[in-house]
Amino acid sequence: MARFSSRVEQVSISGIREVFEAASEDAINLGLGQPDFPAPEHAREAAVEAIRAGNADAYTSNKGTRGLREAIATKHARDNDLDVDPANVIATSGGSEALHLALEAHVDAGEEVIYPDPGFVSYEALTHLAGGTPKPVGLREDLTLDPVAVEEAITDETAAFVVNSPANPTGAVQSPEDMREFARIADEHDVLCISDEVYEHIVFEGDHRSPAEFAERDNVVVINACSKTYSMTGWRLGWVTGSEDRIERMLRVHQYSQACASAPAQYAAEAALSGPQDRVEEMVDAFEERRDVLLDGLEDIGLETPKPRGAFYAMPKVPEGWVEAVIDRGVVVVPGEAFGDGGEGYARISYATDLEQLKEALEIMRSATESVA
Repeated sequence: MARFSSRVEQVSISGIREVFEAASEDAINLGLGQPDFPAPEHAREAAVEAIRAGNADAYTSNKGTRGLREAIATKHARDNDLDVDPANVIATSGGSEALHLALEAHVDAGEEVIYPDPGFVSYEALTHLAGGTPKPVGLREDLTLDPVAVEEAITDETAAFVVNSPANPTGAVQSPEDMREFARIADEHDVLCISDEVYEHIVFEGDHRSPAEFAERDNVVVINACSKTYSMTGWRLGWVTGSEDRIERMLRVHQYSQACASAPAQYAAEAALSGPQDRVEEMVDAFEERRDVLLDGLEDIGLETPKPRGAFYAMPKVPEGWVEAVIDRGVVVVPGEAFGDGGEGYARISYATDLEQLKEALEIMRSATESVA
């Protein structure tokens, strides 16, 4: 058998998937990073209309349809006070491809990529696949990323650092002051800041701000998607935006690996971004209520949990054997170490499920906690 590349040999199947495989079919799933709401009806209808009209049969522009890129630019002006040229947007197959493009276009073999630990599983894996060297940085007690720690980690070999707010797996939201500092660090050290803003609208306390708002040079690339905000994970529609030079390099990767994002999904995304936003507010309100129920329940059980201020995840500190005991009792949670060494001693719980299941899961967690105490 022909050998495999060293890059792919450094990457394993996600620990999240391993947990799913081990769980029973009727388990309560608190491991899935997916909203349990339907996609907006007007987004669905836009895709159906495009298909019926024959508009989704052919390739779109490599960057995406003009209408979608204009909708993304309008969204950035509305939500982030950013002046984005539609020409400097690439529609991608989800936020995951956008992240892949950013790393492939900016990281040379052996160069370092700094990212939060615990952090989203793709940061390490995609750094390896780009031939780079992962450089995880531990978090503060509240599970936010400290700009001081990022700056101290930068060396002559650093190509990029990743900021994720609101964050997966922690639910942490970086302060505006932190985001200003990340922009300064990127500018002063002339390294790329990759800002993963996929959960930007799911914020309960504080405000989401982008490092791109504070940047004085072109060293910030923004990753976003319709997946979480509009409950469109299956549509696989994200985007990346940055300076003209950076977009041109990322486009070189995109046009050979993907050609273009799915045409029907592009029409759906344009409608989601341009249409009524009341569904987003309803989802955020529901997630906040669930978060509060979960935090109260975990506190009552005796598990210390840094308060998540966004996304739909919580990471309680848990005793040894707790995750296994919970899974054995029929509730799927993810061990913190699946997200990096810094996650050891924690578990990630997704509250993207209905309240009744959440309350049932808390009773099972109580039983599991008593069994390992």
